[in-house]
Amino acid sequence: MTKVAEGQSGATISDVAERAGVSIRTVSRVLNKSPKVNSETRERIEEAIAQLHFRPSPRARALAMGRSFLIGMVHNDRNALVLDAFQRGIVQEAAPRGYELIVHSTPVDEGGVDDVLAFIDRSRVDGLILLPPVSGIADLPRALEQANVPAVALSSLPITGYRAVILAREREAAAEVARYLLGLGHRRIALVNGPKGTVSAQERRAGFVDALGRAGVEMAGEAHGDYGFHSGVRAAEQLLTLDPPPSAIFAANDEMAAGVLKVAATRGIAVPGALSVVGFDGSLLSEMLTPALTSVARPFTQMTGEATRQLIDRIEGKPGSDPAEMPLRLIEAESSGPAPR
Repeated sequence: MTKVAEGQSGATISDVAERAGVSIRTVSRVLNKSPKVNSETRERIEEAIAQLHFRPSPRARALAMGRSFLIGMVHNDRNALVLDAFQRGIVQEAAPRGYELIVHSTPVDEGGVDDVLAFIDRSRVDGLILLPPVSGIADLPRALEQANVPAVALSSLPITGYRAVILAREREAAAEVARYLLGLGHRRIALVNGPKGTVSAQERRAGFVDALGRAGVEMAGEAHGDYGFHSGVRAAEQLLTLDPPPSAIFAANDEMAAGVLKVAATRGIAVPGALSVVGFDGSLLSEMLTPALTSVARPFTQMTGEATRQLIDRIEGKPGSDPAEMPLRLIEAESSGPAPR
């Protein structure tokens, strides 16, 4: 008992209780922020904690409350810059509330549900934050509900089955890209889209094509990538051999847009003089490129920060929040300009 209750300074919860003249249970209530302790007693206990330099053991806290104080972030994304931004959003919200993060990559095929459940069993996480496309795995919401594991999903579309969803309407953002390029006078506009079958690629394409169609403009060409840099290179090599070539290319993420810029530089195509390039994500990469990339900014840290707040509230039995919608905005930079005459 003493070992479990021992703090990291060597003092125990019994020492704190004795110094404050209260029971161990009362000290435990203060440590767990219970409202069932009056202010005078709370101050006396907090003073004893400070005097003894007592810091409760995370393991003791977890055992006492029946939780692991671990949150899982489950993804299927190889973009390190995007994942880093998502993780920072979780940690910034979770750390002050005493939770740690575990990151897990899972397949999005038919084995995805079993893989997520196995991860939960191994890690004993208290809840999950699910990034797309994992959040769109069919049967996953029901499986998590049956396993009694709280989860918050990030998605570009409303998803049924989850009690909390953080939405980022990517279709509308892609439509804004089309209107932006049209406003610059571009009419030969091509698309480097993401992997076929992924919701994000479908949503970005749908918004982009629809906005062009409303203006009476057809795409000058389309190529598919896998959201990776090299697929952007291959797509650009295909599109820039068209006759006539496009004056603008919208790439469905920043990594593929970087591939387009690479090919343009290799071929001596001036950006933005002869070719405008727009990406999607607004990741740190967009600032690192030369020229700096015009891109749709997804508020990564805010999205997962809000998801983390809602998840911990649910873990701790607090009332759930309504679904949150995060605004996406187009950030104009150096890679886009008026259509060439």
